[in-house]
Amino acid sequence: MDKLAEYPKLIKRILTEYVELSNRHSNPGIETFLIVDEVKAHYIWMNLGWQNGDRVTGMTVYVRIREGKFWVEEDWTEDGIATDLVQAGVPKEDIVLAFHEPKMRQYTEFAVAF
Repeated sequence: MDKLAEYPKLIKRILTEYVELSNRHSNPGIETFLIVDEVKAHYIWMNLGWQNGDRVTGMTVYVRIREGKFWVEEDWTEDGIATDLVQAGVPKEDIVLAFHEPKMRQYTEFAVAF
């Protein structure tokens, strides 16, 4: 697999599926959308709107591709985006759970860093 070409397509496909699913079952006052910066390889699943008079804004998932690896910076999904990536054929060595402190990453089954 040519990682440089395939990894961006893969994360966009996975996150697009999640956003579309979320939009089918979402609160009408909250927008759910995907923000993609293809040049710098940033992918953000975002929520924005109003619920019960309160402002709702936040990232559900933020993944970036850095040095040929997926860096999962934020992940509020039930099973984890890393699980979806592994199921799609990405080796665990190409996934960094960046929301963990660097010294704690060694205790995960995923990549530590570069």
